[in-house]
Amino acid sequence: MPKKLVIVISGPPGVGTSSVAKRVAKELNLRYLSPGKIYKSFLNKKEAKAALDFWKTSFGKSRELHERLDEKQIKEAKKGNIVICGKLSIHFLKDIADYKIWLEAPLEIRANRTAKRDKISFKKAMEEISEREKTERKVWKEIYGFDYFSLKNEADFVLDTSNLTLEETMNKILKFIKGRK
Repeated sequence: MPKKLVIVISGPPGVGTSSVAKRVAKELNLRYLSPGKIYKSFLNKKEAKAALDFWKTSFGKSRELHERLDEKQIKEAKKGNIVICGKLSIHFLKDIADYKIWLEAPLEIRANRTAKRDKISFKKAMEEISEREKTERKVWKEIYGFDYFSLKNEADFVLDTSNLTLEETMNKILKFIKGRK
């Protein structure tokens, strides 16, 4: 039986992981899963603000919730034919994923993208992303024992999306995947 493709796309908030992962999944006719989207399904406000507020709740910071999300992505990855977009996915799927991709861009660029997406000011986006990163890094360090930004070092492909459109980012990822087959 041929191996079923598993692609993981990770990176910090606002870098474009969700948008890119959805496009890559569509282009390759694969399923798409975002543990973060499952997490955000508990929310109903503007994305960045809602995520930040939820992180402050005991359930949002609970080991139980995060372990359920981890189990879900591992289960789905084992089925194959999927693109998984999650900040911790490189870690949890390192033995399952065929391709581990880390997207990055400076905070200012990510804040600008978030401001446009959520229709908030640049200043507000900077504050929300900075606080969210700080909170995520702290909580995940407490739960898992590592800083998720270190996962960049475990990626097969690191791509700076600063000056790239969504289409250009997707094309570079597809070129990388085709070059490794």
